[in-house]
Amino acid sequence: MSRTQFPSTPLEAVAGIPDGATVLVGGFGLAGMPFALIDALIEHGARDLTIVSNNAGNGEVGLAALLRAGRARKVICSFPRQSDSFVFDELYRAGKIELDVVPQGNLAERMRAAGAGIGAFYCPTAVGTPLADGKESRVIDGRTYLLEYPIRGDFALIAASCADELGNLVYRRTARNFGPVMATAAGTVIAQVSDIVPAGSMDPEAVVTPGIYVDRVVRVASHSRLDEVAR
Repeated sequence: MSRTQFPSTPLEAVAGIPDGATVLVGGFGLAGMPFALIDALIEHGARDLTIVSNNAGNGEVGLAALLRAGRARKVICSFPRQSDSFVFDELYRAGKIELDVVPQGNLAERMRAAGAGIGAFYCPTAVGTPLADGKESRVIDGRTYLLEYPIRGDFALIAASCADELGNLVYRRTARNFGPVMATAAGTVIAQVSDIVPAGSMDPEAVVTPGIYVDRVVRVASHSRLDEVAR
């Protein structure tokens, strides 16, 4: 029997996320962003969150809306500044939010390490830059590496195309970005999907995130503009 729960609404899906939680949020820009879950998290009201994502929000939707609502105290991401990241930029310049910049490959690998039970790993990325400050280094075969630690989340909010009744997930094209690795790195994984199908109707070879990693799945109506972005 599946342990995955199927709440009726996004607000029910994010219930129990406490103040101060570390939340992994899928998405590469707008593609694969769990908009319905983020909106529900804003309504839910949790504060002082640490948000881990690829960037720090676009425009005034999704993560940017969460930041604008004052719910995050810290962002861990790879791309905090881009042409439409004005919400984060304003908050950071005003000293209202903390930032930890992590190179994109390291961000993904540190979450993968958390899911794989790896205590730490050495990586050459960021050697000789300010991002190396305070990190242990080691020379291996004549090359300098930095010691990196896993990034774990209390919760992960991800978006997939479809789930089955066992919680198995498939993704659509570029919407498959950080969701799969985040699903392995969080204590509670919450997924929004466009459709839920009977168990056994998915091609097992198409399943990217097995249901064993997924705690809650909520079906949300498709948003044509966001679906178009995800393509």
